[in-house]
Amino acid sequence: MPAPYVQANTNGRLHDAREASVAPLNRGFLYGDAIYEVWRTYHGVVFAWEEHWRRLEQSAAALHLALPFAAAEARGEVLRTIAAFRAAGGVAEDYYIRLQITRGGGAIGLDPALADRADFVILVQANKAHPPEVLEHGLRLSLARDLRRNPPDALNPAWKTGNYLNNILCLREARARGADEVVILNHAGEITEAAVSNIAFARQGVVHTPPLTAGILGGITRELVLGRVAVAAGIEVRQTTIRPADLPQYDECFLLSTTKDVTPVAAIDEHRFTVRPDSTAARLKIAFGEFARHYAAQRAELRT
Repeated sequence: MPAPYVQANTNGRLHDAREASVAPLNRGFLYGDAIYEVWRTYHGVVFAWEEHWRRLEQSAAALHLALPFAAAEARGEVLRTIAAFRAAGGVAEDYYIRLQITRGGGAIGLDPALADRADFVILVQANKAHPPEVLEHGLRLSLARDLRRNPPDALNPAWKTGNYLNNILCLREARARGADEVVILNHAGEITEAAVSNIAFARQGVVHTPPLTAGILGGITRELVLGRVAVAAGIEVRQTTIRPADLPQYDECFLLSTTKDVTPVAAIDEHRFTVRPDSTAARLKIAFGEFARHYAAQRAELRT
């Protein structure tokens, strides 16, 4: 079965993503010297554009990387790439959008001064929703045992960079044990996040999620849930330090991510959680959907 079509835009040139477009001397390829952001659409509108762009700017500043364009130009390129995806026969209810920016190419060597200019690549494909059985029964997670989350005073997890080896190796370990996703601990033995999602727990209707100081990415879905969605749903949210020994205290667990918003978790290793239609996670998912619908109705300039 052929892979689904992916539309690419490399420095303004539209093409099939299977076509090579980045030079072997590109620093993103050689060293992971890059940053990226992922958006998705809801109801035909690019969701949380400003929040993701702000985080992209923060990642760029942390890496001392000059962005190749301003937000308005980048938004135009994103919408242009989505239009090309449709024109090429791409079919999607909602879109997945990845913007990656590298420091560019140049002579081989670690010195950033060797880079010539920043390059960008935009990828658009159908956003892949979880099958209904995942929302009904939940995911199975496993704690990483071999590796810990890289600490904030090394390669800070708050920076959304092109280097994901820490996450990849932790996920590989969990998948080898038959889990769907991984839960990564920091060097203090505290729960941080999953490979590509923030994590949260619930007890007696109150949501608890690790604080940013645990060493996690400041997820946009997490930010919106903490700041707006949970309040609208009448759900209290706290930032709490959580260790594996604390898991029996919690009734529910769920993941928070851009592409899947709220996803229930059935178990972390041997500890099981409740997954049911009237759970706190289910209420948050409904509330998030309502928030996304309202956002889409108000943002005509981001309509695809």
